[in-house]
Amino acid sequence: MHSTESVAQHMSQRVLLTSKEINIILHRLACQLLENHLDFSNTALIGIQPRGIFLAERLAKILKEDYKVKDIPLGFLDITFFRDDFGRGDKILKANSTKMNFLVEDKKVVFIDDVLYTGRSIRAALTAIQSFGRPKSIELLTLIDRRFSRHLPIQPNYRGRQVDAINEEKVKVMWAEHDGEDSVYLVSK
Repeated sequence: MHSTESVAQHMSQRVLLTSKEINIILHRLACQLLENHLDFSNTALIGIQPRGIFLAERLAKILKEDYKVKDIPLGFLDITFFRDDFGRGDKILKANSTKMNFLVEDKKVVFIDDVLYTGRSIRAALTAIQSFGRPKSIELLTLIDRRFSRHLPIQPNYRGRQVDAINEEKVKVMWAEHDGEDSVYLVSK
């Protein structure tokens, strides 16, 4: 216990988004997707592992339940071994699962991730998706866009909220299904 307590003392976090605000943003993002993809007959939503899957599942649920979209292909893409920093750190990376029970050949694909930071995850996803066919187009949806932290020329087509966090600050997205609450925090050391 001791080590986690001392870490907590040196970090402060403030709420960026409450559960209510996240809910409003998710409905707005769902409407924007609906506007551009109508019945999703040729569109697939792909959550980027590990944390993009919660957002992807939530959006698919809203589209089905609130907007009566019948069939939305939903996949999860693991990018662990496609990252350009793979094997460079001390951490041993553990793969997540890829769940893609459809081909993306000629489909419109929407990558979904919770935080767009350096853009490296998205670059890795662009490489990883090639194993599943050649999409007609690829869009990016992100809950949080940290716009001043980009290392690559990657921008979201759909964004929940833009955050100008400095590099030492971390954006932490919490999901009720996984973390017990819906909220977004800005954590500073």
